[in-house]
Amino acid sequence: MDTIQNFPEITKKDFPLLNKNLKSSEQIIYLDHAATTQKPIQVLEKINEYYRNFNANVHRGAHQLSAKATEEFENSRYLISKFIKANSTKEIIFTRNATEAINLAARSWGESSLKENDEILLSIMEHHSNIVPWQMVAAKNNCKLKFIGIDKNGKLDLDDFKSKLTSRTKLVSLVHISNTLGCCNPIKEITKLAKQKGSLVLIDACQSLAHQKLDVNDLNIDFLAGSGHKLCGPTGIGFLWSRKEILEKIPPLFGGGEMIQDVFEETSTWADLPHKFEAGTPAIAEAIGLAEAINYINTIGLSEIHEYEKNITKYLFEKLSAIENVEIIGPSPEIDPERASLATFYVKNIHSNDIAEILDSKGICIRSGHHCCQPLHRYIGIKSTARISMNFTTNKEEIDMFIEKLKDTIDFLKINS
Repeated sequence: MDTIQNFPEITKKDFPLLNKNLKSSEQIIYLDHAATTQKPIQVLEKINEYYRNFNANVHRGAHQLSAKATEEFENSRYLISKFIKANSTKEIIFTRNATEAINLAARSWGESSLKENDEILLSIMEHHSNIVPWQMVAAKNNCKLKFIGIDKNGKLDLDDFKSKLTSRTKLVSLVHISNTLGCCNPIKEITKLAKQKGSLVLIDACQSLAHQKLDVNDLNIDFLAGSGHKLCGPTGIGFLWSRKEILEKIPPLFGGGEMIQDVFEETSTWADLPHKFEAGTPAIAEAIGLAEAINYINTIGLSEIHEYEKNITKYLFEKLSAIENVEIIGPSPEIDPERASLATFYVKNIHSNDIAEILDSKGICIRSGHHCCQPLHRYIGIKSTARISMNFTTNKEEIDMFIEKLKDTIDFLKINS
């Protein structure tokens, strides 16, 4: 690739939707990448190629179409394993999304391993998908949920973590990068402390996989949940990674075709990993599309993406912090240099939905609401926030336009409140 600063000009042409107009006459400015990324033309064409040229079910057919589909499908598993530095493709379990991946860990591992009075340690910043499954397991197995707070800078409170981590803690399940605060949690330090107490560690990596390099062995974690649609890939495809020795011991979540070795009238035996956890026809086109998305990101380079997004995040914070009455939640880039390329904010006496709606009328797409983090918003004491989230296609001109329109929007809403 050319210089880092030229990323938006080089890459934006690959994203058809980023070159369109919506309701307004102005070109769309998409600033909601943390919710879902746009898809490059390479991914769209790869999905189309599958349906046009080798549409067939995987693993089961002896004909050439099935062989080609299986090859491409399993290539996605291979690329994911390399992307996160897993030891084996057998450790990659395809799911519909990261939410299903966490539910798989909760049901298959949690329900079979956790006992009464065992403790599950989460943080108050978790996405609902990393809270609700553990609530369900805790209720069924009579376990206890504990939540780590955040410090004055909007980062994970490590002292609170240390005080709540005990010999009863059997799982620490945390977001790697918060989709709302933007903070990057110190997973290696957390894992080191957790392992000293005999606890396993799961991370929700949805907001980190497309933005920085990740090595599951270096982090010394036990589970990782990932999502394709936040990785420039299709919706409907995600994955769970776990250590082979864990996956071999725990029962499957779903039963049916593909995940069996033998079926008898009264009992069945399970297929080898990873198929033991993949019942039925999988999301074949989506997996193939995800492989192409990983190829696309690898071509750009995660290190280069991370460096560019650090710079654009600093620029955003400088501009946004200068607006009167705007309060940003989460740490600044100076406090957390590894933080996400997003900013979540609120304006006193103005609802975030009103801000987002008016910006949308000007062609600027941002997120508003609680971002699937209601406990965090209650903890902070606010009901709703607005969020701008970026990636390597975002340029400074778009930030400037967002800031200009945001100022106009705030002024308008104050006058008409």
